Amino acid sequence: QLQLVESGGGLVQPGGSLRLSCAASGFTLDYYAIAWFRQTPEKEREGVSCISSSGGSTNYADSVKGRFTISRDNAKNTVYLQMNSLKPEDTAVYYCAASYSSSWCGGSLPDVWGQGTQVTVSS
Repeated sequence: QLQLVESGGGLVQPGGSLRLSCAASGFTLDYYAIAWFRQTPEKEREGVSCISSSGGSTNYADSVKGRFTISRDNAKNTVYLQMNSLKPEDTAVYYCAASYSSSWCGGSLPDVWGQGTQVTVSS
């Protein structure tokens, strides 16, 4: 069974940092591009960041550029999202998704979704 499991979410004060992990089980991420999304009850799902299968190409939403960094460790079958200078508007459930593609950034349906991890930024 192909699964993605997110972890690392939690409650953090504004200006703080969190690192989300997206670990794959049942398959290897080597040939998959990965994207992070976030969603709140008030907003539609938003693409946050994506990374190519090789890790050589990354993209970020304007709202997180300069604060978030996506990376991957294919040896650990895991993708990370380092989130710094967090703001209350970053509060959301964060999901990772995988597409069997060298380069994908959410423009089509992924092959695998994670279950999500809650990030809450509040004082």
